[in-house]
Amino acid sequence: MAKNEKLGVFDCTMIVVSLVIGMGIFRTPVNVAQHVPDSFLFFFTWVAGGLIALCGALTYAEIGSRLPVIGGYYKIFSYGYHPSIAFAINCIILISNAASLAGVALIGAEYISGVLFPSVTDLQSLQVREIAIALFSIILFYGVNMMGLKMTARTQNVLTIIKISLIVLLITPLFFADHSKTIVLRHDVFPGWLAYLKGFGTGLIAVSFTYGGYQQTINFGSDIEQPGRNIPRGIFMGIFIIIVLYLSINYAYVRVIGLDQLRNTRGIASVMAAHVFGDAAGKILSVLLFLSVLAYVNVLLMSNPRVMYAMAEDGVLPKIFSRRTASHGVLFPSLTAFAGTCVLVVFWMKAFDKILSFTIFLDCFGMAASAGTIFKLRKQKVHPEGKEFYRMKLFPLLPILFISAYVFVAISIAVATPWTALTALAVMGLFMIIYFLSLKLKA
Repeated sequence: MAKNEKLGVFDCTMIVVSLVIGMGIFRTPVNVAQHVPDSFLFFFTWVAGGLIALCGALTYAEIGSRLPVIGGYYKIFSYGYHPSIAFAINCIILISNAASLAGVALIGAEYISGVLFPSVTDLQSLQVREIAIALFSIILFYGVNMMGLKMTARTQNVLTIIKISLIVLLITPLFFADHSKTIVLRHDVFPGWLAYLKGFGTGLIAVSFTYGGYQQTINFGSDIEQPGRNIPRGIFMGIFIIIVLYLSINYAYVRVIGLDQLRNTRGIASVMAAHVFGDAAGKILSVLLFLSVLAYVNVLLMSNPRVMYAMAEDGVLPKIFSRRTASHGVLFPSLTAFAGTCVLVVFWMKAFDKILSFTIFLDCFGMAASAGTIFKLRKQKVHPEGKEFYRMKLFPLLPILFISAYVFVAISIAVATPWTALTALAVMGLFMIIYFLSLKLKA
């Protein structure tokens, strides 16, 4: 790789923000509001999710600085447990991320198609155009990624700043809201602790999903300049920005729309934008949301090929996936394979909706298990020789809190939809069988 093809702390921070802030914050607050009895639990769930994310951020900051390798989210499973578990979880995550990228690209296409083709009303014609826009988005950023890591990072920084600006714009109705209207935090009649616990558990599923993604930052490993210092800084600063933005926009939702109305509001971003832009809200919001979508498309194309690279290095994928281009050090085979998968998924998106439902459960399993590797890394004193690395304070309290929270979310999912959890575990078991069969065939 060329010497200048390295990411700095600002690049790392923008990657964290883009990995976490997708379309979720414009949708999941409605889901949380539907499951909590009052505003107090609504805000408490988002604050708790932010604190859990902070515990996770500090945990992954230390993991990433102790093991600064490309495809780190695969490597820590392989090191901490067994390559079969690493293979199974990361194969599912790759499929899930491809489906997520394709789905978000299609959502973005829906927003921008109304601006580009206002006169087209035929549903079939619109769908064809939306698929074309989604494919164009994937191919465009495949091309950007082919231009090297620094060019990709610069593009990502610009798109992420636009995404942050969009959220800031949606917060501005707070300054024009009726300040005589107060937020009622609790019901006159307390619904009971069981209702609170159930509402908190169900709400935390959506909140954890909305805060998730930052763990993939460790995939960039040695692609980051001075990773022992910059990975922790990037993760911490990124999570701090996200927590501030999430709490602010949720306060704006409740203050402007109201909790009762929020439970039944579709397109909450559009409602907030109407307070800022008036009649022009629809078109302006559509363009900004489309640009936000592009940031998510780009960052997944940056991150996931690095997992495939790490798997190829371990021999669980063909060696071709570890090859780089001579000019910019681009992971050409891995990038092409992942982008190609995303293109195919665009045409099969309905079938992949079910895949996404159970990968949320596996994400909880993966987050708890990957965070648990910190104990083995510390015990065996794993860290780069002679280089700076990060040691979190309040160890082992922070990783224990983080792991406990994700175990709680996984249990909440299993209780609410047991077949989803069983299917997820069965699919993971199937990939583990595939791993051992491939080893037997190689022998």
